Amino acid sequence: MKKDKQITKEEIRNEIWRKMTETGIALFPGAYGRIPNFIGAEEAAKNLIQLDLWKKAEVVKVNPDSPQRPVRRYALMHGKTLIMPTPRISNGFLKLDPKRIDERLYDYASTIKGGFQYGLKTDPKDIPKIDLVVVGSVAVNMNGDRIGKGEGYSEIEWGLMREYGKVSEDTPVVTTVHDIQVVDYEFKVEPYDVPVDMIITPTRIIKTNRVREKPKGIYWDLMEEEKISSIPILKELWMRRNQMQSNHSHLPPQ
Repeated sequence: MKKDKQITKEEIRNEIWRKMTETGIALFPGAYGRIPNFIGAEEAAKNLIQLDLWKKAEVVKVNPDSPQRPVRRYALMHGKTLIMPTPRISNGFLKLDPKRIDERLYDYASTIKGGFQYGLKTDPKDIPKIDLVVVGSVAVNMNGDRIGKGEGYSEIEWGLMREYGKVSEDTPVVTTVHDIQVVDYEFKVEPYDVPVDMIITPTRIIKTNRVREKPKGIYWDLMEEEKISSIPILKELWMRRNQMQSNHSHLPPQ
């Protein structure tokens, strides 16, 4: 792996977006500025569902982006409870119970619009323990270090779930990507960056050489107040945390 500490996440993003666009791998609505949909997303999902960690999972959290739509559809088809964050976590999390959805509607329910229609908005504390997390990526390396689109929502989602005890160090995290998105670079990672255990492409199943621990929660000291304010469930947790700290500071000394 190239130990090029000069290369930045943004440079890697732009390189991947350019390659996916120029080679015609990216699908509508294009690669730039997003978790890019790609030719082969269905095949990557089919590779994922062959794995024991998929077969054993009863509750699966999957990001709402287009390339992971086949994974969300398979989760419903296979009778798994699907936890889907809303875009930018602006409306929290949706819980989709396949037993409450007509199987003819699974394909539609796996879309964002369908998720809102057939999913139940669920408070983080009421989400069942998650057995498997599937994330989208712009790029990922063999160490399991992942690059998203740069807004940090996957990290916040993980941090929230960790704060509420719904995921742990042992919860497997996988990503489905095109082979072109698996990069050879090392790049700077932050404490809140969530590493992946497995990379699933249309042609390969890769167990990463992950050595970093998964984040233990929200890293409040690294969060911008503007971001906290823009996500209601995050703001609520932040205010409750501050209230607890304030109450604690007023306790008499032991």
